[in-house]
Amino acid sequence: MPALGLVGWARWIWRQLTSMKTALWLLVLLAIAAVPGSLVPQRTADPNGVLQYFKNNPDGARVLDSLQAFDVYTSVWFSAIYLLLFISLVGCVIPRTRHHWIALRAAPPLTPRRLSRMPVHEAHEVDVQDSGPVRAELVEEGMRLLRRSRYRVVTYPEPGDPTGASQSVSAERGYLRETGNLLFHVALVGILATIAIGGGYGYIGQRVVVEGQTFVNTRAAYDSFTPGRFFDNSMLDPYSLTLEKFSVQYEVQNPKALGMATDYTARVSVRDQGSSQGHTSSIKVNEPLSVGGTEVYLLGNGYAPEITVKDPTGKVVFSDTIPFLPQDANLTSLGVVKVPDGLKSQVGMIGFFYPTQAVAANGAFYSAYPDLVTPLVTFNVYTGDLGLDSGAPKSVYTLDTSSMTQVTGRGTGIDSLQLTPGQTVQLPNGLGSVELTGIKRFASFQVAHDPTQGFVFGFAIVILVGLALALFVPRRRLWVRINTSKTGRLVLEYAGLARGDDPGLAAAVTDLAQRHRSRFTNRD
Repeated sequence: MPALGLVGWARWIWRQLTSMKTALWLLVLLAIAAVPGSLVPQRTADPNGVLQYFKNNPDGARVLDSLQAFDVYTSVWFSAIYLLLFISLVGCVIPRTRHHWIALRAAPPLTPRRLSRMPVHEAHEVDVQDSGPVRAELVEEGMRLLRRSRYRVVTYPEPGDPTGASQSVSAERGYLRETGNLLFHVALVGILATIAIGGGYGYIGQRVVVEGQTFVNTRAAYDSFTPGRFFDNSMLDPYSLTLEKFSVQYEVQNPKALGMATDYTARVSVRDQGSSQGHTSSIKVNEPLSVGGTEVYLLGNGYAPEITVKDPTGKVVFSDTIPFLPQDANLTSLGVVKVPDGLKSQVGMIGFFYPTQAVAANGAFYSAYPDLVTPLVTFNVYTGDLGLDSGAPKSVYTLDTSSMTQVTGRGTGIDSLQLTPGQTVQLPNGLGSVELTGIKRFASFQVAHDPTQGFVFGFAIVILVGLALALFVPRRRLWVRINTSKTGRLVLEYAGLARGDDPGLAAAVTDLAQRHRSRFTNRD
């Protein structure tokens, strides 16, 4: 065969890319490519989880990061599959739409010469002599019956009749099947396009809110914030959200599931811009709150001990509610307290919180139940440079002890500080005192803004409608022909042909034959 050349190869590649088989393979490949996004934390959804992953698996995390596994949905390889799928679907839909439009305007096909070769065929001889008026009446009756069944109908002159008086009926229906197929693919292209646009103009942010605290929807108020490529700060609708109460229901009846959380409820007060009074609402898992053009999701929760630190004279130098990050199912939690000023030395404390403190056989503390039964906080105290004066950002959940000296805890000769609610203990070396003032709950919220949600919902409905039409509307052709037997009586022929599987074709032909013949035999 002759060489294809540059244009020939380009045409061949385009035909392969825009084939339906390629589009299906790309769709499957896109689904497979999305799997890593659910196996490892993503920077856009769980930045703290990514940091923790690096801390727990530094070598493996660096390898995964080089493969963009923590940014799957914005990675080069995922975007390439996404773009190829978009091009393939567009290349499939446009020519099919043009072909379907031509087919919709075309008349049903000519009646085959031999209807007996069709998959479904019936022939019935009636005791009526052939005549022109009778033939015309039968043709008209056949057309009327088929039109009532929503067929597109046309008559064709029979071959071998130069006068054109003998006619057969050709009918076709089921173009909604292909219409539904095209609707499905057009809506799929629409979803791909709107998701891409929404990703560019949307944003996702996370914020930890303690009971009684208020979050204001400004960029500086987020703990982490991931904007879209075309995001602008003016897109943030101003509103405030106050966490009034966070409650958890635990399983207490089933011994095998004792302590398992059965329900989380965050009671919040929301106030929009320009509103003097807020309104109360609740946020649950998979039940987000819609406010200010955003969806507020409940991601996690834990405990936030209220810590007060005083100097030797009793003056308060630090007082704050510190969220402690849960480490297990019973909410054994880890937190950090940093006191940069007010004492004769900078102080850092690494604390462990036990909602229901229990002691293991080796003497180690652990939490036996996630609710507050016998709460206890222990602190390992460090003195020295907290590293805050350098201006480099520091995580509030970690303490860099490389320039600090441990003064309580293992290896120091002084036991870790232990506090129950309301208790005050002295810091070593006359630094002052620390008090566990109280214990509150905190909730971790994710705020997401997607301006294309309504369009995605609309396209999803179109996809369902298109699938229903493509699956349940049969594409079929029916024919009616009037012949003459050797005895001069009329022979009525009926035939049907389906495009694809159509279990109702035989019944449709039989029903047409019965109604047509019954109308004829009962005309007197």
